Amino acid sequence: MPVKIIVAGGFGVGKTTTVGAISEIAPLTTEAEMTMEGVGVDDPGQASSKTTTTIAMDFGCVTIDQTLKLYLFGTPGQSRFAFMWDDLVRGALGALVVVDTTRIDDCYPAVDYFERAGLPFVVGVNTFNGQLGYNLDEVRWALAVREDVPILQFDARFRGSVRDALLVVLDQALDKAMKMRSS
Repeated sequence: MPVKIIVAGGFGVGKTTTVGAISEIAPLTTEAEMTMEGVGVDDPGQASSKTTTTIAMDFGCVTIDQTLKLYLFGTPGQSRFAFMWDDLVRGALGALVVVDTTRIDDCYPAVDYFERAGLPFVVGVNTFNGQLGYNLDEVRWALAVREDVPILQFDARFRGSVRDALLVVLDQALDKAMKMRSS
């Protein structure tokens, strides 16, 4: 059974890395070189060595077992590409919102989007260099997300860590489906 999952978040938080770390195919990316025209518009952060940006989406897939295959769609992080989100999200069962705690406000639009859409989502705090800038309770408070929204830490560079985060997204989607079925 194919399942569509969205990987979203702010600019430069690790969405492309997340998709690439787990995809069993060479991921489709729409990375383009950042140009001088983007200065002041796209801000990867002071500590970033980022030189490219996603201008449309990332795509990858991973087989969970013989009956379940995940199709991962990574959104662009810049607000100027937000018009594409409705098309990317159509048909998705859940989302992983990737957060960089050094720029937590960059993920507010993604959290707000999934709350408004009613799509189950999980907040995944990307532990860049093994560092967690704030504890998970502080992240929950800063994002003002409901208690039933899982917040976890993961490392977007490592397949097993990404897998574990995506399994929590699947669990959230299954919970929502079971609740809808029993109502």
